[in-house]
Amino acid sequence: MKEKIIFLFIFVTQYCFGVISLPYIFTDNMVLQRNTEIVIWGRSIPNENIRILFRNQNVHCTADRNGNWKTTLQPIVSGGPYEMTIKGNRSESLTLKNILVGDVWLASGQSNMEWNLAGVDGYQEELKQEKFPLIRHIKIQRQINSLPQESLSETHWEVANSSTIGDFSATAYFFAKKMFEETGVPIGIINSSWGGTVIESWIPRDAFEQSSYFREMISKMPKINIEELQKRNIKGKTDFFEKLTKTRISDFKEKQFLSNSYDDKALAEIYVPKPWENQGYTALDGIIWVRKTIELTDEDLKGDAIIHLGQIDDEDITYFNGKEIGRMKQWSDERVYTVPASILQKGKNTIAIRIVDTGGGGGLWSAPEFLKLQTTVRTLPLAGKWKMAIQKIFTDIDQNEFPSLIYNSMIHPLINTKISGIIWYQGESNIERAFEYNKSFPLLIESWRQLFGDDLPFYYVQIATYNSPGDSNIGCPWAELRDAQLNTLKIKNTGMVVTTDIGNPENIHPRNKMEVGKRLAMLALSSYKSPVYLHMQKMNDSMRISFTPDVKLSIRNSDVIKGFEIAGPDKIFHKATARLDGHQVVVYSDQVKEPVSVRYGWKGDDAEINLITDYGLPVSPFRTDNFDLSTKENYFKFDIFK
Repeated sequence: MKEKIIFLFIFVTQYCFGVISLPYIFTDNMVLQRNTEIVIWGRSIPNENIRILFRNQNVHCTADRNGNWKTTLQPIVSGGPYEMTIKGNRSESLTLKNILVGDVWLASGQSNMEWNLAGVDGYQEELKQEKFPLIRHIKIQRQINSLPQESLSETHWEVANSSTIGDFSATAYFFAKKMFEETGVPIGIINSSWGGTVIESWIPRDAFEQSSYFREMISKMPKINIEELQKRNIKGKTDFFEKLTKTRISDFKEKQFLSNSYDDKALAEIYVPKPWENQGYTALDGIIWVRKTIELTDEDLKGDAIIHLGQIDDEDITYFNGKEIGRMKQWSDERVYTVPASILQKGKNTIAIRIVDTGGGGGLWSAPEFLKLQTTVRTLPLAGKWKMAIQKIFTDIDQNEFPSLIYNSMIHPLINTKISGIIWYQGESNIERAFEYNKSFPLLIESWRQLFGDDLPFYYVQIATYNSPGDSNIGCPWAELRDAQLNTLKIKNTGMVVTTDIGNPENIHPRNKMEVGKRLAMLALSSYKSPVYLHMQKMNDSMRISFTPDVKLSIRNSDVIKGFEIAGPDKIFHKATARLDGHQVVVYSDQVKEPVSVRYGWKGDDAEINLITDYGLPVSPFRTDNFDLSTKENYFKFDIFK
């Protein structure tokens, strides 16, 4: 209803007062794509004659009976600044100023693409520039919808200068700066990114429908507006979760839950640490509490204790025997809190955590061994069954809850926009479904190319090193996601930036975005790229590994190549010795006499791996086998609650 009222207001305003309106992708300071036809569209009085004046072009079209019009400008070489005037025979004219013609790039993904320049290394140096590069940036505002939308939320283009660049995407800014330095062509960045988002929300519905793999999944998604979806969703969720927990959400009492004497036998149980979405609580976003009772002895009370809770998605306030001992808001931060000796008790003690989950996975999610209480005399493991209760379910639909929600509002309105290519930095939110990323990532690329151009360059960033659990023998979702990204290079006209050498194992948002942007530009400029695994050759008890491109390799800061593992027919991996042999690497281990597989950098924190090119780019992590992966059985799913 709200959308209908807004549409009616715009329609009446245009009809009565003769106002020409343009989508928000067209504003002062914009960049238009050079050397290609440029589509311009907008709204005016129904059946009005529209004329567009730009440089030496004078283009005419007529609005339809609903006031929509669209026309095309002939290709233009780079340059500017220019003005564009749109005139109607019954409306006031509209003039856009300070327009550049150059190369326009769509920058998309999650937080590592969205992360702004003011929050990364090198920002202060960028502010000191005497002459800023010819870069323009537009941030597409966060918005979701269950159906494809024609219009963006209000936004505008910004000129790169000391007062604006702090809000630019850092990765995209450094990419654009390098591109401008090398080509001299103005660069426009359309920044359509959203932190913490899964790839499925960025893929259009019709792409899922055309995919034999995803067709059954998308068939469950009704074609209804967002208001109806939200109404149906919250009612169904409330009924579902109350049935699951056998409690009424409205009956929750915080003081009672915190009490050491509270009899919690009737409460539902979940395993901690593990996202509750993986335990039947699908799409549960809101305020959720968990609690656990432990027993302490006199010996445990002789000093302060330290509680380790690992990472909690998203926010927590942690209590011990009813007293707050700490709180954090960042989902990727390790929770380590001091428990004062004064609140420790002999016998029964209660740990309670108030968790606010704003979207995606929720709850404690580190490896079980990270959860522990350390007293002065011993360590008590905390992983296991905890009691849980729901205080509140958030009514808003989460951007990751259903497929295509972000695409519909943040990509679809851009489909007439001419661009030079796409840069993409995403994947961290899909690690639980890393194997399925082999299907979803190529589908995104192919579907966006159908919208913006069949052979459009698509360059992306392999997720950086991060201290996440797992290895070759127990499974490592982080490495498996990197593997899916590596496999996607099979798609033509794609390129991947490897970042194992510039990440931060303790921060999922590494601050060296300058090098990331430069490496993306290297791909776009067809200069340098990281070698990737090509093939292997068995040689008695060793393996010879070849790479593409076939370039000279070296070892960074060491005489020893680190990060290689090798396995025999038993599929158990052992640390391996590796040596350079020309442009190839020979890998072996005394523990493996009949090698069948080699892996390199197969863990989340692979900062130690040190095989690089002579021009300084790291070799991508890889595997030579096709063994089953730990995430193979995980897939994207959603529930339409009725």
